Amino acid sequence: MSKKRVFVAGHRGMVGSAICRQLAQRQDVELVTRSRRELDLTSQAAVAAFFANQQIDEVYLAAAKVGGIHANNTYPAEFIYENLVMECNIIQAAHQSGVQKLLFLGSSCIYPKLAEQPMTEAALLTGILEPTNEPYAIAKIAGIKLCESYNRQYGRDYRSVMPTNLYGENDNFHPENSHVIPALMRRFHEAKLNNSTEVVVWGSGTPMREFLHVDDMAAASVHVMELDSATYQAHTQPMLSHINVGTGVDCTIREMAETMAAVVGFTGKIVFDASKPDGTPRKLMDVSRLAQLGWRYRIDLRAGLAMTYQWFLEHQDDFRK
Repeated sequence: MSKKRVFVAGHRGMVGSAICRQLAQRQDVELVTRSRRELDLTSQAAVAAFFANQQIDEVYLAAAKVGGIHANNTYPAEFIYENLVMECNIIQAAHQSGVQKLLFLGSSCIYPKLAEQPMTEAALLTGILEPTNEPYAIAKIAGIKLCESYNRQYGRDYRSVMPTNLYGENDNFHPENSHVIPALMRRFHEAKLNNSTEVVVWGSGTPMREFLHVDDMAAASVHVMELDSATYQAHTQPMLSHINVGTGVDCTIREMAETMAAVVGFTGKIVFDASKPDGTPRKLMDVSRLAQLGWRYRIDLRAGLAMTYQWFLEHQDDFRK
């Protein structure tokens, strides 16, 4: 059996590693990965040389610089520059070396701050972005438009998926630069170990958020990548644009924190610091397009948090280094 050579950019990240776990089960796939030390994705020359030499058949573009509100506010230049340059380098080099199929992974922050809920794919570029992560969002929008443009001009089959808030194995559990679920999981865990009486959560607790386990995201990514071209195009007209990936179910940050406390075993008080920013009031994806294409999530929030906490316990020594 001839195998297709599939390059997963960002294979050590949360999403990239989950995609690799999915693809590793396939008999017809030869996985191609490179560490940051082996291939600097921000170097146009290095990326071009890699594609010229490796005869890649398909690409999953999961490489990105990511972080929560604090990280986005602190490092806006790095967030827009690194994400723009990585996606430009990879998409252009893939095209130049004849790669016909590519999947770009974006983010739900591409949508306007006050987009009508649930957010449909058509909401893109219809309003003002959330200021706290605007540089990152603009980079991700550019990635979608890159894929659209190569499809229109060169007949490529470059697809984009927009995940909702992701969590799970290989997440970033840094106390300041991480997203809400890993940050709170670490905070609740350490509070439990220290017998703390309370845990402080940023914001009012009222914003609504949708959360998707990364294994579901990986499964959806492979599903979308493997749709035949006619089916994909029929559901992404007129611009052969992106597809939302999520659960279609949301909860308040307070509800998520209470579920997290129960999973971790923290029995103290949860205090909300309303002086800290809330971000977007609500972020819920309209996932009807993906449902029409035959995919639905399988891991609910409580089960996903329990899986993630088990992984965290097994790897917590790594986070102290």
